[in-house]
Amino acid sequence: MTAVTRRELLRKSLLSGAGLLVAFHVPRKAGAVPESAGKPPPDPNAFVRVAPDESVTVLLAHSEMGQGIWTGLAMLIAEELDCDWSRIRVEHAPAAPVYAHPAFGMQMTGGSTTSWSEFERYRTVGAMARAMLVRAAATQWKTDAKRLRTENGFVLRGNDRLSYGQLAVAAQAQTPPKSVKLKDRKSWKIIGKPTRRLDTPEKITGKAQFGMDVRMPDLRTALVARSPVFGGKVKSFDASNAKSVKGVEQVVQVPSGVAVIASNFWSAKLGRDALVIDWDPGPGANIDSAKLLESYRAQAKTKGTVAAQQGDAEEALSHSSKRVVAEYDVPYLAHATMEPLNCAVRLGNGRCEIWTGTQFQTMDQMSAARIAGVAPENVSIHTQFLGGGFGRRATPASDFVSEAVHVAKAAGIPVKTVWTREDDIRGGYYRPMFLHRIEVGLDDKGRPFAWKHTIVGQSILAGTPFEQLMVKNGVDNVSVEGVVDSPYLESVPARVVTLHSPRLEVPVLWWRSVGNTHTAFAMESLIDELAWATGRDALEYRSALLAEKPRHLRALKTAAEKAGWGKAAPKGRARGLAVHESFGSIIAEVAEVSVDEHKEIHVHKVSCAVDCGTAINPLGVEAQVQGAVAFGLSAVLQSEVTLKDGRVEQSNFHDYQVLRLPDMPEVAVQIIESDAKMGGIGEPATAPIS
Repeated sequence: MTAVTRRELLRKSLLSGAGLLVAFHVPRKAGAVPESAGKPPPDPNAFVRVAPDESVTVLLAHSEMGQGIWTGLAMLIAEELDCDWSRIRVEHAPAAPVYAHPAFGMQMTGGSTTSWSEFERYRTVGAMARAMLVRAAATQWKTDAKRLRTENGFVLRGNDRLSYGQLAVAAQAQTPPKSVKLKDRKSWKIIGKPTRRLDTPEKITGKAQFGMDVRMPDLRTALVARSPVFGGKVKSFDASNAKSVKGVEQVVQVPSGVAVIASNFWSAKLGRDALVIDWDPGPGANIDSAKLLESYRAQAKTKGTVAAQQGDAEEALSHSSKRVVAEYDVPYLAHATMEPLNCAVRLGNGRCEIWTGTQFQTMDQMSAARIAGVAPENVSIHTQFLGGGFGRRATPASDFVSEAVHVAKAAGIPVKTVWTREDDIRGGYYRPMFLHRIEVGLDDKGRPFAWKHTIVGQSILAGTPFEQLMVKNGVDNVSVEGVVDSPYLESVPARVVTLHSPRLEVPVLWWRSVGNTHTAFAMESLIDELAWATGRDALEYRSALLAEKPRHLRALKTAAEKAGWGKAAPKGRARGLAVHESFGSIIAEVAEVSVDEHKEIHVHKVSCAVDCGTAINPLGVEAQVQGAVAFGLSAVLQSEVTLKDGRVEQSNFHDYQVLRLPDMPEVAVQIIESDAKMGGIGEPATAPIS
């Protein structure tokens, strides 16, 4: 049983019109983002509201973008509250310091952190509310609270019972308990049980509101013409043709370009198309992805900044009788969210109201406050459902939110700024292009004893507020994660990992599984080449290298067994496997593939073994793994962003291909029962497949 002391609870209960509202506080985790500007980060909080109508409303401190936390976090509260699951409701919480992420000190969603970071405090909220309801019942019955029990939304005393709704108002008068005990695993009735998502019915019927669905009587629509070259600026523009388009009301210049404001989307788009703009392209006009890759290859042959080192890899390699040299590169990738970016803004009376789907409420709130000239607490963010995030809606620059505030401020009216898919694919943020050059020396048993690894690629933290905090000695750890901490390297006596981080005009950002998208590909591909060079089976070779890593071994063997590794594959097919640890979870995947007469690769089945510690909702875990596999396969088989003369050549799904239903393989997921510390699940399965 886990005890939570009074010092870990914010000692207050608030009465709203709906009944009992419980606020919960835990201290920021050690090792989180350091304090900024001399101010301590805000304490994170979560809330649950029990109402007289028997509803139990969970306020979600994070953003629901398809990953299932709308249901998962509600399950945590419901477990400890002993409420009727059918009475659970969920709302996005407003943007406020009390909803800051426990580990990061900011309100945000990302890094596959929500479930594990909220596991204790959301359960504690439920336990705290339950205790106060029980005390309210004890007061009414004039008995000892210890003699009462709870079940399915009722407090029970023999044959007597009171519903939580009947007790909601009285419970708010109760003093919060000094401590609460959380259920042990054996007592769980909801956590760990396959549970259907709470948001599915509304999404099927169309009732769920995404940012693109926001409507208000006085709301206008804006589209912004942005430079076709990254870093370009407006020299001059002629808006006369745009203003003649029916429905166009204003044309205003903003820092990112020229905005056309109209009564509807199509008028705004036609107006934007009619603009005549003279652009100053700046130095970004010289970027060519093919030439850039060649420059990366040249840099990879030079010494970079040391990210990790043990022994003398160069010296050891010089004595190697068997050496494997490999080079791997990955392209720029777009996030390609199904719902294009959008943000509605209303300014007035010293306030700024925002309606959008965002992953980064704190940063958006600060940016909006600065632009609107109001205090951060006067910026209200109404978080909507997100039609995909993958990191794109969590930019440190708050690009699409900041732009929308600029547009509304310049226009002087409420405006929803909308990006088309072409806008984002051609002018958004990208997973960086990376190149790996690796030299490995093998001993007489075929094991690596010398390893020289050079990585070239842009830092996603460069130029952001996080650079000073998180880039140490010239090394962005995000660029090298999955290599410097790889279990394969731990037993290599002489190893060095170096990094080149060129600064370019191309904007880059975290992308589903972040650095692991390229490091897992390079590491697992190299291990296959080492196995081939030594004449070993890929599973056997990995098992030998990971002999001291029982969780990795178990995941590998589980996935291999599920896929039928060692047995003959169907005619014309072959199998490959990979295992990778990221975000605290270990995932092994075996892909069954074929190559047709046109040399096109087809993936028929992917068998996955998942060790993520506690799986709050196994159905949610399964869905996330399946989605991550599809996302990773899109990257490795079809998606690529290329630049020519500084311009992105792709624009929409016709030339920036993603996996479609006919190409989706069967994905079989085995969740491994594990007592390990809980890890993330939204991103880890992307890395092994890509």
